[in-house]
Amino acid sequence: MLISCLVSVLFSYVIYVGVNRELVRFERLQRVRLQEWGWLGPEPDLEIVNHARYRLVVVLGIITAGISALAGIAGYVLAGQTLAPLEDMVERERRFVADASHELRTPLTSLKSETEVALRDKKLDLTDARRLMASNLEEINRLQDLSDNLIKLSRLQGATDAVPLEQIEAAMVVGEAVKKVAGIAAAKEIKISSDIKNIKLEADKSGLVELLVILLDNAIKYSLAKSEVTVRAYKTNGQGVWEVRDRGVGIAQRDLGHVFERFYRGDKSRTKSEAHGYGLGLAIASEIVAKHGGTIGVKSQVGRGSTFTVRLPVKH
Repeated sequence: MLISCLVSVLFSYVIYVGVNRELVRFERLQRVRLQEWGWLGPEPDLEIVNHARYRLVVVLGIITAGISALAGIAGYVLAGQTLAPLEDMVERERRFVADASHELRTPLTSLKSETEVALRDKKLDLTDARRLMASNLEEINRLQDLSDNLIKLSRLQGATDAVPLEQIEAAMVVGEAVKKVAGIAAAKEIKISSDIKNIKLEADKSGLVELLVILLDNAIKYSLAKSEVTVRAYKTNGQGVWEVRDRGVGIAQRDLGHVFERFYRGDKSRTKSEAHGYGLGLAIASEIVAKHGGTIGVKSQVGRGSTFTVRLPVKH
C-alpha cells in the first residue's frame, strides 16, 4: 500500500511539473506580447492561468487520494485472502496442541492417581501390585501408541517428497492387511470377507497396507461381535476403488464431515462402544490417500454400519 501511494504521488508530481511548465511558458509568452504591443495589446488574463494551476493541483490531489483509497481497499482484501489460510493453519495447530495435551494428560493422570493410591495402601500385596503394574503398562502402551501416531501424522503432513511407488496387486495388499488385524477380528468373532478384482497399480505398498489396516481396524472396533466386515477392490473409470464395510453402530450424519479430523471422535453411539482410540487413525488414512493423489469418503447409517471408500489413480 505504501509503495502504491508513493508511486501515485510521484506520478502526480511529474504530471504537475509538466503541465505547470506549460502554464509558466504560456504566462511568459503573454507578458512578452504585452511588452511588444504595449497598451494596444489585449490585457493578459493571468488569473485564468492561476485558476488553471489551482484546478490542476485539486484534480491531481483527488486522483492521488482515490488511488490511495483503492490501493488501501485492494491491500486489505488481498491481505485478508493471504492471511486467511495462515490464520486457519495457526488455528488448526492450536487446536491440535490443545487436543494432544488433553489426550496425553488423561492416561498420565490415571497413572499418577493409581500409583499414589497404591503407595498409600499399607496392605498392598503382590497380587494387587501386579494388577497395578498391568494397568499402568496398559496406559503406557496407549501413550506409546499416541506418540507413535502423532509422529506418523506429523511426518505425513510435513513431507514434501513424492511417495516411493512400486507395482503392486490389490489382492496382495489386502491379504497383508487382513493378516495384521486377524487377531482383533478373532477376539470379537468377526468374519472378514473379501471381493478383490485383479487390479495392478503403482503405489507405496507399506502406506497402502497401513491404510487398509486402519480402515479394517476401525471397522472391527465399531462392529458388533459375530458380525462381518467386507473388503472390496475393483477398477472403474481409470481408478482403483477400495471399500471397507462394517455392520456396526454407524456414524451420525452430523459427525460424517468430521471423522477425518485429528482427535475427532463422534459422541453418542461410537464413543459408547467398546472401541478405544485417540481419533488419529482416520486422519492418518486421509493423509496417506492424499499423498497418493486419491480421495477418501464415508457413507453411514446409525445402527446399520459404515462404508469407507478410497479411490486411487491407476497408472498404466
